[in-house]
Amino acid sequence: MKTVIAIALGGAIGAVARYFISRWVVLALGSAFPWGTLTVNIVGCFVLGFLVEIMTLLWSPSEEYRAFLTVGLLGALTTFSAFSLDIAVLQGRGETLLAVVYVALSVSGSIVAIFAGIFLTRTILQ
Repeated sequence: MKTVIAIALGGAIGAVARYFISRWVVLALGSAFPWGTLTVNIVGCFVLGFLVEIMTLLWSPSEEYRAFLTVGLLGALTTFSAFSLDIAVLQGRGETLLAVVYVALSVSGSIVAIFAGIFLTRTILQ
């Protein structure tokens, strides 16, 4: 039960963080492209890669704390559902090419970011 509570607390914090980060990015870059979701997904994947590597090489947190950070906080910060909705909105506006670009940037950027987080952690710790 402690793990479920940890996930719920992390999820609440991650969801609120996603909201504020996305709003800030939209204010900074505009709303013609889903920059907010792209930003939280890429940053979240980078942080996840970094944390997972830290937890593998250096730090062994409790199950509850690990779940709080990975499933709760970062799981709520990053969002595939919003990503999918953004694609549907772009397609609905007739912006198919922009939707394809968004998918390509989201997927490739998130994958590169998680490997960058792992690489950076290894570089710092070794």
